[in-house]
Amino acid sequence: MAQEGGTRPRMGERRERFLTSTWGALLAAAFCCLLWGSAFPCIKIGYALFGIADTDVASQMLFAGTRFLLAGIMVILFVSAARRGPFAPRRADVGPICLLALFQTFGQYLFFYLGLAHAAGTTSSVIGASASFLAILLSSLAFRQERLTGRKVAGCLLGFAGVVLINTGGSLDSPSFSFSPGGEGMILLSTLCAAVSSCLIQRLSARHDPVLLSGWQFMMGGLGLMATGVAGGGTISPVRPGALLLLAYMAFISAAAYSIWSLLLSVNSVSRISVYGFMNPVFGFALSTVLLGEYQLVDPVRSICALALVSAGIVVVNRVGARP
Repeated sequence: MAQEGGTRPRMGERRERFLTSTWGALLAAAFCCLLWGSAFPCIKIGYALFGIADTDVASQMLFAGTRFLLAGIMVILFVSAARRGPFAPRRADVGPICLLALFQTFGQYLFFYLGLAHAAGTTSSVIGASASFLAILLSSLAFRQERLTGRKVAGCLLGFAGVVLINTGGSLDSPSFSFSPGGEGMILLSTLCAAVSSCLIQRLSARHDPVLLSGWQFMMGGLGLMATGVAGGGTISPVRPGALLLLAYMAFISAAAYSIWSLLLSVNSVSRISVYGFMNPVFGFALSTVLLGEYQLVDPVRSICALALVSAGIVVVNRVGARP
């Protein structure tokens, strides 16, 4: 737990060595991206199980807020049990928790749901994937946490090209993209919040337990989203079997993925870890194909090329191994 006015206690030496090693970072980041990728189809399935219409933004916010509140509770209860004591923040942790909740959960998903109803799916996926690129740029140019190099830019461009390729509907000769302030503009603000949160985690983890920040910011941000959804007239109630089980799994996605991702960012540079985020839409595309039966959208050649580009981008950024 974070010490008030001091530095964050170091995590176990073996765990830190694993998370900073090439294969350790790859496996941990890939696991996070696999979980986040499964969230794409699960959200659609969840709307059906809870009877939430695609245009009912208030109920969608309430659904998301409930998910994140449960995720925070999961993290806090699990760590409290593991440590055999309450996993509670101290006074010095409250400000960082609120700041992180504002960007990582509340701001990111508020703008996401506001924009999703008015944005094209293809464009939204591409804009969302740019969070990895934005995180590296912000870390270098705004937060001054690392140096921007041609290798990092080249790796991001390769990964971003893979995301664009896999999200290009129809023929590659006539891709369909659009942009509107109330649609894609909101998605861009959501993406910016996600990028800022990555830089904040890396900075705040120097003095605060990253898992503590993750768990409690979920609770704060989740309550904010729930309040916004209720204020907008949103309601949620299970209408089909398995609804509560799916909600619990989606809470686990957030609890596990964000906690592990926060640990990765606490001991690695933002560029080294953020570039793995390009795997999110690739996993999401593949799992949507399987879970939603969207096989008609699959182009094997394009999918393989997209995965190759994303993998190449990750290799390029990590070729020299950006260490803290």
